[in-house]
Amino acid sequence: MSRKYFGTDGVRGRVGDAPITPDFVMRLGYAAGVTLVAREKLPPGERPAVLIGKDTRISGYLLEAALEAGFSAAGVDVMLAGPMPTPAVAYLTRALRLQAGVVISASHNPYYDNGIKFFSARGTKLPDAVEREIEAHLEEPMGCATSDRLGKARRIEDAAGRYIEFCKSTFPNELDLRGLKIALDCAHGAAYHIAPKVFHELGAEVVPVGVSPDGLNINEGVGATQPEHLRAAVLASKAALGIALDGDGDRLVMVDADGEIYDGDKLIYVIAAAMKSAGRLDGVVGTLMSNLGFEHAIGRLGVPFARAKVGDRYVLELMHENGWRVGGENSGHIICLDHHTTGDGIVSALQVLAALRGRNISLRQACEDLQFYPQRLINVSMHAGFNWRADERITAAQQAAEATLGDRGRVLLRPSGTEPLLRVMVEGVDAGEVEHHASALAEAVRAAVGAGVD
Repeated sequence: MSRKYFGTDGVRGRVGDAPITPDFVMRLGYAAGVTLVAREKLPPGERPAVLIGKDTRISGYLLEAALEAGFSAAGVDVMLAGPMPTPAVAYLTRALRLQAGVVISASHNPYYDNGIKFFSARGTKLPDAVEREIEAHLEEPMGCATSDRLGKARRIEDAAGRYIEFCKSTFPNELDLRGLKIALDCAHGAAYHIAPKVFHELGAEVVPVGVSPDGLNINEGVGATQPEHLRAAVLASKAALGIALDGDGDRLVMVDADGEIYDGDKLIYVIAAAMKSAGRLDGVVGTLMSNLGFEHAIGRLGVPFARAKVGDRYVLELMHENGWRVGGENSGHIICLDHHTTGDGIVSALQVLAALRGRNISLRQACEDLQFYPQRLINVSMHAGFNWRADERITAAQQAAEATLGDRGRVLLRPSGTEPLLRVMVEGVDAGEVEHHASALAEAVRAAVGAGVD
């Protein structure tokens, strides 16, 4: 059974439009709370408790209050962490032995979007079955516990400090970052008050970028989705490296001293190669978007590679299924199960830095064995419910591209799980050929969408 409200990364949309409205979010909190009460077997008199964190969007205040009211009505206690990266909420939920964690964030989206995503008591994304259970309760009338059973709320004052120490603990004790100048772009997001302290306390000289959130500027021209801004900061400050996170701190992109940008595929390779040298690499999980050159490089390390559907939850599921410890997406979601239960931009950056410092090499040197195929990704807007698979123009353009590329490339069309977009990706040996087919496919999609075919 498909889910009505939950996408690949929780419930997300434009604030003020369904489902991101105060009344719905309150009902969502209540439905999640009722689900927790029913699933958790706690001692008599004890209430379930959840942690709520958020990014720096102005709408976070509104949605936080609505969620708190919904959980309280269901008899669930609430702990408020304030602005915290998504992976920090996952960690704290587990560390504090709570029943669930909730993040109010739309990740890399603009400030006018927001969303709600949940973590289990183990610090992992909720299984689809639990999300469907929450949705079933959403279809029922909202109730309210009796006054003596209402949930209470309190703020956790040391949440940031706890998470900073956790991040530092994932970096080898015998290494430090002294003498390293790092430009650090926090996207005016949830990590603005955390990431600079992590790298500074490990010895780095930090050039802070994107650390002045005003509620409206999250991800605006900065962060992991706009790495050119970090590139300029690295070159201007003559930093040795640049690190860019996204609005909720779970994506990572890096830049070297020469201004070259390193995406998730390259950074996963650096981490995987170091793990292989240490005898800790069993296999690597990528996604349908991972570059063929990345797959071939992992093969040369002598370990298997597998592709999951796009979305960090699917990467994690396949990692658990195979018993592997590293995986991620080229967008910068990187999961290192030796250190955390979910993707974490800060922790992933520390693993890359540990690999470089351990061998005293640069990012460029660490990626010498990588030879990527040219890849072109074009996002095409489409309306909800558009049946792109049934359009003959799109099918014909896709078949033409696949016939020309043969085994020298591949074509991928997939709808975004978080935005009304169809992602058109073409990859191959020849850059001109890749650009031609990607543009032709994108035009075919635009024509089909414009014609209103569904």
